[in-house]
Amino acid sequence: MNLNPLCYFLLVFTAVGSALLPHPLPTWFVLASVLTMIIYGADKLAARKAWRRVPESTLLLFGVVGGWPGAILGQQLFRHKTQKQPFRTYFMITVVVNVVVLLAAWRFWP
Repeated sequence: MNLNPLCYFLLVFTAVGSALLPHPLPTWFVLASVLTMIIYGADKLAARKAWRRVPESTLLLFGVVGGWPGAILGQQLFRHKTQKQPFRTYFMITVVVNVVVLLAAWRFWP
C-alpha cells in the first residue's frame, strides 16, 4: 500500500477543514500535528512489516507546514526516526523554519 498519496490527501483535507473553522491557525497546527503523528506511526508500522514506506521528504514537509509538534510526539511515542542523524538535522531545520515564519507572520501581520 502506498501511503504517500493518502498523506497528501489528508493534508489537503486538514487545510480545508481548518480554514472553515473560527480559528484557522490554531486549528491547523492541532490537526496537522495529529495527522503528522499518525503518519509517523503508520511509517513505523510499514517499516516493521516491510511495506512501502512514507518518504522522508513527506515527513519533513509535514513538519515544515506545521505538523512538527506531532512529529516530535510521534518520534518519541513510536521510537521512529530518533537515531537517523541526517533526518534529525533536516527535521530540526524544518522546525526552525516553521517557527521563524510563524513569528514573522505574527509580528508583521496587519
